[in-house]
Amino acid sequence: MGPLASNCLTKGALWLAVGCVVVLTVGASPQRRRPAVQRAPRVDYSRYSHLTEQHRATCSSCHTFPSRNWKDARKSDDAFPDVTEFPEHKACLGCHRQQFFARERPAPRICANCHVKAAPNDTTRYPFPSLGESFLATVRARDFISDFRVAFPHEKHTDADCADCHQTYQPQDKSDDEFVTKPPKDIGDAFWLKKGTFKTRPLTHAGCFSCHNQESEVPPLPQNCDSCHKPYAPVTHVTDFDRKLATSIGVQDWWTMMAWPRRTSSGAFRHETHPDVPCAQCHQAVTTGAADRRVPVKSCGGAEGCHVTATVDDGGILNYEIDERSKNSVFVCTKCHLVFGSKPVPASHPGAIPKPAK
Repeated sequence: MGPLASNCLTKGALWLAVGCVVVLTVGASPQRRRPAVQRAPRVDYSRYSHLTEQHRATCSSCHTFPSRNWKDARKSDDAFPDVTEFPEHKACLGCHRQQFFARERPAPRICANCHVKAAPNDTTRYPFPSLGESFLATVRARDFISDFRVAFPHEKHTDADCADCHQTYQPQDKSDDEFVTKPPKDIGDAFWLKKGTFKTRPLTHAGCFSCHNQESEVPPLPQNCDSCHKPYAPVTHVTDFDRKLATSIGVQDWWTMMAWPRRTSSGAFRHETHPDVPCAQCHQAVTTGAADRRVPVKSCGGAEGCHVTATVDDGGILNYEIDERSKNSVFVCTKCHLVFGSKPVPASHPGAIPKPAK
């Protein structure tokens, strides 16, 4: 053993671990490093998704219409034939036998898709999403995002009343409390979400099946799930929504956090203060299967001017804010917008202002 190696053995553990290796490997041929193995991302079997390629089978391959428990899933007066339960185990075992019998405690992760505890003495399942409010009242619904969007052809239902499907959500009505959560004392003119801002949409099949059922034979029938339920497409367009602001306000309920991030025009518009404005004045039924969320600014004018008038002196808020922006380039339009207010004024806005009468 040479003096360097001998001296190496007398040093501290850290010096030994590094220095000795250097001395003892002098002259050795360098070893080639093996390329890192690219491992596929681990599948989270506790979160089922209809959007994976393996799960894009026909609905009837897993779901049975109606479910066996449809008479018990709702109160007797409200019960109707529907898919009200998760698929039976046999629908999953064909592909996921390994996950079903995995040695995981307290239960295999895949069981968490349907079962609350998945214990031998407790087989309670979560309420199925089609049950609407009873499902949304559970912890499971807090971060629930459906794998589907509903392709509802509004243009084929023009004879129906919009209020049949859409009601004002969390209305203030005669209450003195106008905000959804308590605002700061010095709120001033700053934005804070108010009650009655959003409209609801159907959460169950009840309204649909009143016309589309086996007796009426009006297509699509209840078992034709994919006629209405299309694969969900994430929101890619720019919306007038500020998630940090929503967090500061303390908004947590499922419906608000589904509707608000999809506001494509005015994130601050409040439906409850416009009870006499016909829905069709702002929302145009389109052939893509949904009402157009992009509300044209001209609809804010109305027959009596409302928010868009010929001159600033006539009281139009759009006129006022455009006028202020022309004076000050950093002026933020806050009457209607949350994040759009600091962006350049689109051509549609000054174009919506009528010319003063001569």
